[in-house]
Amino acid sequence: MTDARAPSNPSTADGQPLAAPKPGGGTAALILSDGTVFRGTGLGATGRAVGEVCFNTSMTGYQEIATDPSYAGQIITFTFPHIGNVGTNPEDIETTTPAVRGLVLRAEVTEPSNWRTAQHLDAWLKSHGLVGLAGVDTRSITRRIRDLGAPKGCIVHFAAGESDGELASLQAEAADWPGLEGMDLAAEVSCRQTYRWSETRWELGRGYGALEQPRHRVVAIDFGAKRNILRCLASLGCDVTVVPADASAEDILNHDPDGIFLSNGPGDPAATGVYAVPTVQTLLETGLPIFGICLGHQILALALGARTEKMHLGHRGANHPVKDLETGRVEITSQNHGFQVVAESLPAGVEQSHVSLFDRSNEGLRVIGRPVFSVQYHPEASPGPQDSHYLFQRFVDMIEAEKAAKPKNAQAL
Repeated sequence: MTDARAPSNPSTADGQPLAAPKPGGGTAALILSDGTVFRGTGLGATGRAVGEVCFNTSMTGYQEIATDPSYAGQIITFTFPHIGNVGTNPEDIETTTPAVRGLVLRAEVTEPSNWRTAQHLDAWLKSHGLVGLAGVDTRSITRRIRDLGAPKGCIVHFAAGESDGELASLQAEAADWPGLEGMDLAAEVSCRQTYRWSETRWELGRGYGALEQPRHRVVAIDFGAKRNILRCLASLGCDVTVVPADASAEDILNHDPDGIFLSNGPGDPAATGVYAVPTVQTLLETGLPIFGICLGHQILALALGARTEKMHLGHRGANHPVKDLETGRVEITSQNHGFQVVAESLPAGVEQSHVSLFDRSNEGLRVIGRPVFSVQYHPEASPGPQDSHYLFQRFVDMIEAEKAAKPKNAQAL
Protein backbone atom coordinates (compact mmCIF):
# COMPACT_ATOMS: atom_id res chain seq x y z
CA MET A 1 0.00 0.00 0.00
CA THR A 2 1.50 3.32 -1.09
CA ASP A 3 1.47 6.19 1.39
CA ALA A 4 1.11 9.49 -0.48
CA ARG A 5 1.86 11.62 2.56
CA ALA A 6 5.06 12.78 0.87
CA PRO A 7 4.25 13.30 -2.82
CA SER A 8 7.01 13.05 -5.41
CA ASN A 9 8.68 16.26 -6.63
CA PRO A 10 5.99 18.83 -5.80
CA SER A 11 6.88 22.35 -6.91
CA THR A 12 5.49 25.83 -7.28
CA ALA A 13 4.87 27.57 -10.61
CA ASP A 14 8.45 28.92 -10.60
CA GLY A 15 9.90 25.44 -10.08
CA GLN A 16 10.83 25.84 -6.41
CA PRO A 17 10.14 22.86 -4.14
CA LEU A 18 6.99 23.09 -2.09
CA ALA A 19 6.70 21.37 1.27
CA ALA A 20 3.91 18.84 1.52
CA PRO A 21 1.19 19.64 4.07
CA LYS A 22 1.63 17.94 7.39
CA PRO A 23 -0.84 15.17 8.24
CA GLY A 24 -1.95 17.05 11.33
CA GLY A 25 -2.30 13.91 13.39
CA GLY A 26 -3.48 11.66 10.59
CA THR A 27 -7.11 11.75 11.70
CA ALA A 28 -8.43 11.12 8.18
CA ALA A 29 -7.39 9.60 4.88
CA LEU A 30 -8.32 9.02 1.27
CA ILE A 31 -7.61 5.45 0.22
CA LEU A 32 -7.69 4.72 -3.51
CA SER A 33 -8.61 1.35 -4.94
CA ASP A 34 -4.97 0.80 -6.03
CA GLY A 35 -3.80 1.14 -2.43
CA THR A 36 -2.53 4.73 -2.55
CA VAL A 37 -3.20 6.53 0.74
CA PHE A 38 -3.44 10.29 1.25
CA ARG A 39 -3.38 11.12 4.97
CA GLY A 40 -4.50 14.36 6.55
CA THR A 41 -6.73 16.04 9.09
CA GLY A 42 -10.37 15.14 9.29
CA LEU A 43 -13.20 17.64 9.32
CA GLY A 44 -16.93 17.31 9.23
CA ALA A 45 -18.57 14.08 10.30
CA THR A 46 -16.64 11.01 11.39
CA GLY A 47 -17.20 7.93 9.28
CA ARG A 48 -16.41 6.88 5.74
CA ALA A 49 -17.82 7.07 2.23
CA VAL A 50 -16.95 5.41 -1.07
CA GLY A 51 -17.16 7.06 -4.47
CA GLU A 52 -15.42 8.25 -7.62
CA VAL A 53 -12.64 10.73 -6.87
CA CYS A 54 -12.79 13.80 -9.12
CA PHE A 55 -11.36 17.31 -9.01
CA ASN A 56 -12.93 20.75 -9.39
CA THR A 57 -10.89 23.80 -10.41
CA SER A 58 -13.32 26.51 -9.25
CA MET A 59 -11.85 29.25 -7.08
CA THR A 60 -15.18 30.24 -5.50
CA GLY A 61 -18.58 28.73 -4.81
CA TYR A 62 -17.57 25.64 -2.86
CA GLN A 63 -20.91 25.54 -1.05
CA GLU A 64 -22.87 25.52 -4.33
CA ILE A 65 -20.54 22.81 -5.63
CA ALA A 66 -20.94 20.65 -2.52
CA THR A 67 -24.74 20.88 -2.78
CA ASP A 68 -24.96 20.24 -6.54
CA PRO A 69 -26.92 16.95 -6.91
CA SER A 70 -24.79 16.14 -9.97
CA TYR A 71 -22.00 15.20 -7.54
CA ALA A 72 -23.87 12.17 -6.22
CA GLY A 73 -21.49 9.24 -5.92
CA GLN A 74 -18.37 11.45 -6.05
CA ILE A 75 -15.62 12.63 -3.72
CA ILE A 76 -14.55 16.16 -4.73
CA THR A 77 -10.91 17.23 -4.63
CA PHE A 78 -10.72 21.04 -4.75
CA THR A 79 -7.65 22.28 -6.62
CA PHE A 80 -7.99 25.78 -5.15
CA PRO A 81 -6.18 25.57 -1.79
CA HIS A 82 -8.33 27.88 0.35
CA ILE A 83 -11.72 26.26 0.84
CA GLY A 84 -13.93 27.26 3.77
CA ASN A 85 -12.50 30.74 4.18
CA VAL A 86 -15.86 32.47 3.61
CA GLY A 87 -17.84 29.98 5.70
CA THR A 88 -21.30 28.79 4.75
CA ASN A 89 -24.78 30.29 4.78
CA PRO A 90 -28.36 29.06 4.24
CA GLU A 91 -28.74 30.88 0.89
CA ASP A 92 -25.89 29.47 -1.22
CA ILE A 93 -27.24 25.96 -1.54
CA GLU A 94 -28.45 24.10 -4.60
CA THR A 95 -30.33 21.38 -2.73
CA THR A 96 -31.27 20.85 0.91
CA THR A 97 -29.69 17.38 1.09
CA PRO A 98 -26.18 17.22 -0.44
CA ALA A 99 -25.47 14.04 -2.39
CA VAL A 100 -21.68 14.40 -2.61
CA ARG A 101 -19.74 11.65 -0.81
CA GLY A 102 -16.93 13.80 0.63
CA LEU A 103 -14.52 16.72 0.20
CA VAL A 104 -10.71 16.75 -0.08
CA LEU A 105 -8.86 20.03 0.63
CA ARG A 106 -5.28 21.27 0.39
CA ALA A 107 -5.19 23.69 3.33
CA GLU A 108 -6.83 23.19 6.68
CA VAL A 109 -9.93 25.33 7.08
CA THR A 110 -9.43 28.72 8.70
CA GLU A 111 -11.96 30.77 10.61
CA PRO A 112 -14.36 32.24 8.03
CA SER A 113 -14.22 35.93 7.16
CA ASN A 114 -17.26 37.11 5.22
CA TRP A 115 -20.27 39.27 6.08
CA ARG A 116 -22.67 36.53 4.92
CA THR A 117 -21.12 33.78 7.05
CA ALA A 118 -23.60 31.90 9.19
CA GLN A 119 -21.69 28.68 9.95
CA HIS A 120 -18.16 27.28 9.79
CA LEU A 121 -17.60 24.76 6.98
CA ASP A 122 -16.65 22.09 9.52
CA ALA A 123 -19.93 22.53 11.40
CA TRP A 124 -21.87 22.63 8.12
CA LEU A 125 -20.33 19.35 7.00
CA LYS A 126 -21.16 17.77 10.36
CA SER A 127 -24.78 18.93 10.08
CA HIS A 128 -25.10 17.05 6.78
CA GLY A 129 -23.11 13.97 7.82
CA LEU A 130 -20.40 14.69 5.23
CA VAL A 131 -16.77 13.61 5.62
CA GLY A 132 -13.92 16.02 4.87
CA LEU A 133 -10.16 15.64 4.59
CA ALA A 134 -7.68 18.55 4.71
CA GLY A 135 -3.92 18.97 4.59
CA VAL A 136 -3.14 16.73 1.61
CA ASP A 137 -1.36 17.39 -1.68
CA THR A 138 -4.36 17.91 -3.93
CA ARG A 139 -2.06 18.52 -6.90
CA SER A 140 -0.80 14.96 -6.64
CA ILE A 141 -4.38 13.66 -6.70
CA THR A 142 -5.22 15.92 -9.63
CA ARG A 143 -2.21 14.76 -11.64
CA ARG A 144 -3.16 11.16 -11.01
CA ILE A 145 -6.73 11.78 -12.24
CA ARG A 146 -5.41 13.69 -15.26
CA ASP A 147 -3.11 10.84 -16.29
CA LEU A 148 -5.03 7.73 -15.24
CA GLY A 149 -8.67 8.80 -15.05
CA ALA A 150 -10.94 9.18 -12.03
CA PRO A 151 -10.18 6.45 -9.47
CA LYS A 152 -12.48 4.79 -7.01
CA GLY A 153 -11.71 5.75 -3.44
CA CYS A 154 -12.79 5.67 0.18
CA ILE A 155 -12.64 8.83 2.31
CA VAL A 156 -12.56 8.24 6.05
CA HIS A 157 -12.54 10.46 9.15
CA PHE A 158 -11.51 8.24 12.02
CA ALA A 159 -13.37 8.49 15.29
CA ALA A 160 -10.32 6.91 16.98
CA GLY A 161 -6.85 5.74 15.94
CA GLU A 162 -6.40 3.94 12.65
CA SER A 163 -4.77 0.58 12.00
CA ASP A 164 -3.22 -1.01 8.93
CA GLY A 165 -6.01 -3.55 9.01
CA GLU A 166 -8.59 -0.79 8.69
CA LEU A 167 -6.79 0.77 5.73
CA ALA A 168 -6.63 -2.57 3.94
CA SER A 169 -10.35 -3.14 4.41
CA LEU A 170 -11.11 0.38 3.21
CA GLN A 171 -9.01 -0.21 0.09
CA ALA A 172 -11.00 -3.37 -0.57
CA GLU A 173 -14.24 -1.44 -0.07
CA ALA A 174 -13.13 1.11 -2.66
CA ALA A 175 -12.06 -1.59 -5.10
CA ASP A 176 -15.39 -3.40 -4.75
CA TRP A 177 -17.45 -0.27 -5.46
CA PRO A 178 -18.94 -0.70 -8.98
CA GLY A 179 -18.25 2.82 -10.26
CA LEU A 180 -20.53 5.28 -12.04
CA GLU A 181 -20.86 3.50 -15.39
CA GLY A 182 -24.26 1.83 -15.55
CA MET A 183 -25.42 3.61 -12.37
CA ASP A 184 -28.74 5.48 -12.30
CA LEU A 185 -28.18 8.11 -9.62
CA ALA A 186 -30.89 10.48 -10.84
CA ALA A 187 -33.45 8.25 -9.14
CA GLU A 188 -31.67 8.89 -5.80
CA VAL A 189 -31.57 12.70 -6.01
CA SER A 190 -34.79 13.47 -7.87
CA CYS A 191 -37.80 14.84 -6.01
CA ARG A 192 -40.37 12.29 -4.88
CA GLN A 193 -43.43 14.46 -5.47
CA THR A 194 -44.41 17.14 -7.94
CA TYR A 195 -44.08 20.73 -6.67
CA ARG A 196 -44.26 24.33 -7.87
CA TRP A 197 -41.27 26.66 -7.99
CA SER A 198 -41.59 30.46 -7.93
CA GLU A 199 -38.40 31.75 -6.26
CA THR A 200 -36.36 34.11 -8.46
CA ARG A 201 -32.65 34.91 -8.56
CA TRP A 202 -30.73 36.43 -5.65
CA GLU A 203 -29.99 40.17 -5.64
CA LEU A 204 -27.61 42.04 -3.38
CA GLY A 205 -29.52 43.74 -0.57
CA ARG A 206 -32.75 41.94 -1.42
CA GLY A 207 -32.00 38.23 -1.35
CA TYR A 208 -34.23 35.93 -3.35
CA GLY A 209 -37.39 37.26 -4.94
CA ALA A 210 -40.72 35.72 -5.89
CA LEU A 211 -42.44 35.33 -9.24
CA GLU A 212 -45.32 37.81 -9.31
CA GLN A 213 -46.53 37.82 -12.91
CA PRO A 214 -46.14 34.38 -14.49
CA ARG A 215 -46.33 34.38 -18.27
CA HIS A 216 -45.40 30.83 -19.23
CA ARG A 217 -45.93 27.33 -17.85
CA VAL A 218 -42.80 25.19 -17.80
CA VAL A 219 -42.50 21.62 -16.58
CA ALA A 220 -39.01 20.76 -15.32
CA ILE A 221 -38.07 17.08 -15.18
CA ASP A 222 -35.90 16.73 -12.09
CA PHE A 223 -32.90 14.49 -12.73
CA GLY A 224 -31.08 16.33 -9.92
CA ALA A 225 -32.01 19.96 -10.56
CA LYS A 226 -29.99 22.82 -9.12
CA ARG A 227 -32.11 25.49 -7.52
CA ASN A 228 -30.51 28.37 -9.39
CA ILE A 229 -31.55 26.84 -12.71
CA LEU A 230 -35.16 26.95 -11.52
CA ARG A 231 -34.63 30.51 -10.27
CA CYS A 232 -33.34 31.58 -13.70
CA LEU A 233 -36.51 30.24 -15.30
CA ALA A 234 -38.76 31.92 -12.71
CA SER A 235 -36.90 35.22 -13.15
CA LEU A 236 -37.99 35.22 -16.79
CA GLY A 237 -41.66 34.76 -15.94
CA CYS A 238 -41.86 30.97 -15.97
CA ASP A 239 -44.28 29.31 -13.57
CA VAL A 240 -42.27 26.11 -13.04
CA THR A 241 -43.77 22.75 -12.11
CA VAL A 242 -41.07 20.27 -11.08
CA VAL A 243 -41.79 16.57 -11.62
CA PRO A 244 -39.80 13.46 -10.63
CA ALA A 245 -37.29 11.92 -13.02
CA ASP A 246 -39.58 8.97 -13.72
CA ALA A 247 -42.70 11.03 -14.46
CA SER A 248 -44.57 9.78 -17.50
CA ALA A 249 -45.18 11.88 -20.59
CA GLU A 250 -48.90 11.76 -19.76
CA ASP A 251 -48.27 13.17 -16.27
CA ILE A 252 -46.11 15.94 -17.70
CA LEU A 253 -48.57 16.92 -20.44
CA ASN A 254 -51.43 16.99 -17.92
CA HIS A 255 -49.85 20.21 -16.60
CA ASP A 256 -50.47 21.80 -20.02
CA PRO A 257 -46.91 23.16 -20.34
CA ASP A 258 -45.73 25.79 -22.78
CA GLY A 259 -42.23 24.33 -22.59
CA ILE A 260 -40.28 21.38 -21.17
CA PHE A 261 -37.01 21.66 -19.25
CA LEU A 262 -34.67 18.68 -18.76
CA SER A 263 -32.48 19.28 -15.70
CA ASN A 264 -28.93 18.45 -14.77
CA GLY A 265 -28.18 15.39 -12.67
CA PRO A 266 -25.65 12.66 -11.77
CA GLY A 267 -24.79 9.20 -13.00
CA ASP A 268 -24.73 7.38 -16.31
CA PRO A 269 -27.19 8.90 -18.80
CA ALA A 270 -27.69 5.52 -20.47
CA ALA A 271 -28.88 4.05 -17.15
CA THR A 272 -31.27 6.93 -16.43
CA GLY A 273 -32.31 6.84 -20.07
CA VAL A 274 -33.91 3.42 -19.64
CA TYR A 275 -37.03 5.16 -18.35
CA ALA A 276 -36.34 8.80 -19.27
CA VAL A 277 -35.64 8.41 -22.99
CA PRO A 278 -39.08 7.00 -23.96
CA THR A 279 -40.71 9.86 -22.07
CA VAL A 280 -38.61 12.49 -23.84
CA GLN A 281 -39.26 10.85 -27.21
CA THR A 282 -43.00 11.21 -26.62
CA LEU A 283 -42.54 14.84 -25.56
CA LEU A 284 -40.56 15.53 -28.74
CA GLU A 285 -43.58 14.46 -30.78
CA THR A 286 -45.69 17.27 -29.27
CA GLY A 287 -43.64 20.05 -30.87
CA LEU A 288 -43.24 21.84 -27.54
CA PRO A 289 -40.03 23.83 -26.91
CA ILE A 290 -37.50 21.69 -25.02
CA PHE A 291 -34.33 22.87 -23.26
CA GLY A 292 -31.84 20.52 -21.58
CA ILE A 293 -28.81 21.09 -19.37
CA CYS A 294 -26.03 18.62 -18.48
CA LEU A 295 -27.67 15.21 -17.86
CA GLY A 296 -30.77 16.66 -19.52
CA HIS A 297 -28.61 17.38 -22.58
CA GLN A 298 -27.39 13.78 -22.61
CA ILE A 299 -30.89 12.34 -22.15
CA LEU A 300 -32.15 14.50 -25.02
CA ALA A 301 -29.30 13.30 -27.23
CA LEU A 302 -30.14 9.67 -26.45
CA ALA A 303 -33.81 10.32 -27.21
CA LEU A 304 -32.81 11.76 -30.58
CA GLY A 305 -30.76 8.67 -31.43
CA ALA A 306 -27.23 9.66 -30.41
CA ARG A 307 -25.07 7.85 -27.87
CA THR A 308 -23.08 8.79 -24.77
CA GLU A 309 -19.86 7.54 -23.22
CA LYS A 310 -17.75 7.89 -20.07
CA MET A 311 -14.97 10.46 -20.38
CA HIS A 312 -11.36 9.75 -19.45
CA LEU A 313 -11.21 13.17 -17.82
CA GLY A 314 -14.49 14.83 -16.93
CA HIS A 315 -15.12 18.58 -16.87
CA ARG A 316 -15.52 20.15 -13.43
CA GLY A 317 -14.80 23.81 -12.84
CA ALA A 318 -15.85 27.37 -13.60
CA ASN A 319 -13.28 28.25 -16.26
CA HIS A 320 -14.13 26.05 -19.25
CA PRO A 321 -14.06 27.80 -22.66
CA VAL A 322 -16.86 26.75 -25.01
CA LYS A 323 -17.33 27.92 -28.60
CA ASP A 324 -20.74 28.61 -30.13
CA LEU A 325 -20.29 27.15 -33.61
CA GLU A 326 -22.99 29.38 -35.13
CA THR A 327 -21.78 32.75 -33.87
CA GLY A 328 -18.11 32.00 -33.18
CA ARG A 329 -18.53 33.46 -29.72
CA VAL A 330 -16.50 31.91 -26.90
CA GLU A 331 -18.13 31.59 -23.48
CA ILE A 332 -16.38 30.85 -20.21
CA THR A 333 -18.59 28.26 -18.56
CA SER A 334 -19.21 26.32 -15.37
CA GLN A 335 -19.19 22.55 -15.85
CA ASN A 336 -19.68 19.32 -13.95
CA HIS A 337 -19.92 16.10 -15.92
CA GLY A 338 -18.08 12.83 -16.41
CA PHE A 339 -20.04 11.56 -19.43
CA GLN A 340 -20.35 13.12 -22.87
CA VAL A 341 -22.49 13.00 -25.99
CA VAL A 342 -20.54 11.49 -28.89
CA ALA A 343 -20.80 14.22 -31.53
CA GLU A 344 -20.27 11.80 -34.41
CA SER A 345 -23.35 9.87 -33.34
CA LEU A 346 -25.78 12.79 -33.76
CA PRO A 347 -28.38 11.78 -36.37
CA ALA A 348 -29.45 13.69 -39.44
CA GLY A 349 -31.48 16.78 -38.52
CA VAL A 350 -29.54 17.28 -35.29
CA GLU A 351 -26.40 19.40 -35.26
CA GLN A 352 -23.68 20.17 -32.78
CA SER A 353 -24.07 23.75 -31.56
CA HIS A 354 -21.21 24.14 -29.05
CA VAL A 355 -17.80 22.55 -28.58
CA SER A 356 -15.23 22.52 -25.77
CA LEU A 357 -12.02 24.39 -26.53
CA PHE A 358 -10.20 22.22 -23.99
CA ASP A 359 -10.71 18.83 -25.66
CA ARG A 360 -13.17 19.42 -28.56
CA SER A 361 -15.87 17.35 -26.85
CA ASN A 362 -19.54 18.09 -27.49
CA GLU A 363 -21.05 20.93 -25.47
CA GLY A 364 -24.43 21.45 -27.12
CA LEU A 365 -26.92 20.44 -29.79
CA ARG A 366 -29.96 21.77 -31.62
CA VAL A 367 -32.68 20.12 -33.68
CA ILE A 368 -32.79 21.85 -37.05
CA GLY A 369 -36.05 23.69 -37.67
CA ARG A 370 -37.53 22.83 -34.26
CA PRO A 371 -37.52 24.60 -30.85
CA VAL A 372 -35.32 21.97 -29.22
CA PHE A 373 -31.80 22.53 -27.91
CA SER A 374 -29.50 21.64 -25.04
CA VAL A 375 -26.05 22.34 -23.59
CA GLN A 376 -23.63 20.23 -21.60
CA TYR A 377 -22.49 23.05 -19.31
CA HIS A 378 -24.25 25.06 -16.55
CA PRO A 379 -25.55 28.45 -17.73
CA GLU A 380 -27.11 29.28 -14.35
CA ALA A 381 -23.67 30.32 -13.03
CA SER A 382 -23.98 28.89 -9.56
CA PRO A 383 -21.07 29.03 -9.13
CA GLY A 384 -19.29 30.48 -12.12
CA PRO A 385 -19.40 33.07 -14.90
CA GLN A 386 -22.63 34.45 -16.31
CA ASP A 387 -21.66 34.33 -20.00
CA SER A 388 -24.37 31.80 -20.82
CA HIS A 389 -27.42 33.30 -19.10
CA TYR A 390 -28.78 34.15 -22.55
CA LEU A 391 -29.73 30.50 -23.05
CA PHE A 392 -32.64 30.85 -20.63
CA GLN A 393 -33.89 33.82 -22.63
CA ARG A 394 -33.51 31.76 -25.81
CA PHE A 395 -35.80 29.12 -24.32
CA VAL A 396 -38.37 31.73 -23.29
CA ASP A 397 -38.20 33.31 -26.75
CA MET A 398 -38.99 29.91 -28.26
CA ILE A 399 -41.96 29.52 -25.94
CA GLU A 400 -43.27 32.95 -26.86
CA ALA A 401 -42.85 32.25 -30.57
CA GLU A 402 -44.77 28.99 -30.30
CA LYS A 403 -47.53 30.63 -28.27
CA ALA A 404 -47.80 33.49 -30.76
CA ALA A 405 -48.45 30.95 -33.49
CA LYS A 406 -51.42 29.49 -31.60
CA PRO A 407 -54.99 30.82 -31.62
CA LYS A 408 -55.49 33.52 -29.00
CA ASN A 409 -58.00 31.44 -27.00
CA ALA A 410 -55.22 28.90 -26.39
CA GLN A 411 -52.70 31.42 -25.03
CA ALA A 412 -54.22 32.12 -21.60
CA LEU A 413 -52.06 30.97 -18.72
